[in-house]
Amino acid sequence: MDKLVYDDKGKVTVSNDGATIMKLLDVVHPAAKYLVDIARSQDAEVGDGTTSVVVLAGEMMRELRQFVEDGVHPQVIIRGVRTAINVAVARINEIARRVDKSDKAATRDLLTWCSCTAMQSKLIAQQREFFSQMVVDAVLSLDEDLNIDLIGIKKVPGGSLQDSILVEGCAFKKSFSYAGFEQQPKRFENPKILLLNVELELKAEKENAEVRINNPSEYQSIVDAEWAIIYEKLERIVQTGAKIVLSRLPIGDLATQYFADRDIFCAGRVPVDDLDRVNKATGAQVQTSVNKLIPEIIGTCALFEERQVGAERYNFFTGCQAAKSATIILRGGAEQFIEETDRSIHDAIMIVRRALKYPSIVAGGGAIEVELCRHLHAYAHTVKGKQQLIINAVGKALEVIPRQLADNAGFDSTDILNKLRFKHAQQPVANGLWWGVDINNGDIHDCMSAYIWEPSLVKINALSSAAEAVCTILSVDETITNPQAQREAGDTGPQLSTRGRGMAGMMAGRGRGVRTLRGRGGR
Repeated sequence: MDKLVYDDKGKVTVSNDGATIMKLLDVVHPAAKYLVDIARSQDAEVGDGTTSVVVLAGEMMRELRQFVEDGVHPQVIIRGVRTAINVAVARINEIARRVDKSDKAATRDLLTWCSCTAMQSKLIAQQREFFSQMVVDAVLSLDEDLNIDLIGIKKVPGGSLQDSILVEGCAFKKSFSYAGFEQQPKRFENPKILLLNVELELKAEKENAEVRINNPSEYQSIVDAEWAIIYEKLERIVQTGAKIVLSRLPIGDLATQYFADRDIFCAGRVPVDDLDRVNKATGAQVQTSVNKLIPEIIGTCALFEERQVGAERYNFFTGCQAAKSATIILRGGAEQFIEETDRSIHDAIMIVRRALKYPSIVAGGGAIEVELCRHLHAYAHTVKGKQQLIINAVGKALEVIPRQLADNAGFDSTDILNKLRFKHAQQPVANGLWWGVDINNGDIHDCMSAYIWEPSLVKINALSSAAEAVCTILSVDETITNPQAQREAGDTGPQLSTRGRGMAGMMAGRGRGVRTLRGRGGR
């Protein structure tokens, strides 16, 4: 389900992306900040599963809280959690399906279905087939290093989602221009490209500027010298043979008209990220001076042209040889909808990128979590002592994913989970290995056969991050705050001074903690 976040500045954000929601929340509780960190880590590492990692961590803490309250030492619980996660990760690596990267058709199918699965829960779920092909094409157009910075995402309001386009190259919105701009050519084949970080315009004198002269005729020589300097800069640029001149700093009306008279396209105030992508794609190196403009710093592309996209004009660089790049131009109605589409596309790009590097998949739809739960329960029977109970608790916590999927789809989660447990318990185990929640029919089905695929790396990273967050919170023995400073700051939140040990103390203010540093709320 989506969440609507309304901040103090009046900005409205509609999203179901876990990392986005966590960033927008003003989290004060120290234990809750760990959940924000793992959501951001998951988003940066694999791009998807940000909601799952927070839900898993919360459910693990809920299942393990009783052990803390019963007096089990936190280090015993931590060892049990880490053992359970290691067993679960080993099971994922054992049953994950791998695709031979040399098989291009199979690899493309893998990437397409992983992209579709990533978009299944997003606002653009109805258009997931359209966007999945676009995302896969964008990632496959990159070089072997799969540098995600070479994939740009631009947003143009208006039109429908189906009007979104993929540009195999660089594209960015036309920057501010002066009168002579319309006289410049808007299309070049195999042009030379020069990138600058130089200001090409006459500067107005400062208000307190003072020039002392003995003869009025000397003033004209000062003006002429200023014009000579800028004309010298422009002439040096023209001598390079460049047909496209881009600068991060302004290019004034004089320079614009000067270039237009010589059939050269120029654009000033180009955003830094766009200039960097053109730099990497075309091979042109950004220069901070027009002195010594050698041929090695000039870039090129197969085709440059300016096109109309909705109400905006965009500059397109295609056929870039130095490095392959791509740009996705998104169309849509409401601003919030386009922003959420942008986040969804970013998640899908990250998933496809990871799947291309590590072509190992598992079934989604809660199938892998139910299988891991079954496997951990079976493994726990081989373990003696308290560890058995802790491993069982971790296994039970994994069932929160299929339960939440069923609840979000409006189905009876208890009935769905009972069916999944029965199916996964059948012998041989392979008969029910990939069965998960069918959100379309309110039942269960084989998610692997239904092409609900996720990279195994997503599940491994989510489990590892959630477990580390839980272990970190469990290892906290005492929380010390300064109640007086909180009162002076007007803090009305819960006081955490000298609460009980471990998670019970941090989350509930209960337990048998050390009582030497007392504060408000201490015993």
